[in-house]
Amino acid sequence: MELADKSAWRRRVRESVRALAAETRAAASRQIREQLLAQAAWSRAASVLCFVPLADEPDIASVMEDAWRAQKIVALPRYDAAGGIYSAARVSARLELAPGQFGVLEPNAGCPSIPLNQLDLVLVPGVAFDLAGRRLGRGKGFYDRLLAQVSGHKCGVAFDLQVVDRLPEEPHDVRVDSIVTPTRWRPVRAD
Repeated sequence: MELADKSAWRRRVRESVRALAAETRAAASRQIREQLLAQAAWSRAASVLCFVPLADEPDIASVMEDAWRAQKIVALPRYDAAGGIYSAARVSARLELAPGQFGVLEPNAGCPSIPLNQLDLVLVPGVAFDLAGRRLGRGKGFYDRLLAQVSGHKCGVAFDLQVVDRLPEEPHDVRVDSIVTPTRWRPVRAD
């Protein structure tokens, strides 16, 4: 497969994730949560941007409860239709979530915005990641635009099979600082 062919990479990795049994996916998601909660980046963070997982992403929704119990500020991405971008909004309970622009749960209009550069830890979904922190998203660039404004630690969240040796990269792509999988926390290496 050509390194530059992002759609081929998306297809291949998505097929692999879809092949995971539901029980395997659930167990791996619990292990990801355990790995994350054991990290210094988690302990030090006073504010965390989480995400509500799609069906093919690790289910780390319970991390929000962990953060609330630890008295962290919890934020989620919220789509701004006027600007065509995602921003962050603080949530204090699940009942503050509503279906957003793309059917994904996000903070309702009453949740206060939080500047992205004030977040300590950002949990980042992706179709795939590589060992140098490159991220393959869904192809619309929404997360790259969001991540470009983040000064805190950016942590990719993935099943082990979503971490590959090398992915294609474009100038607008934003790399993550680490990747958490069911089996390890991986600080990325520069290349």
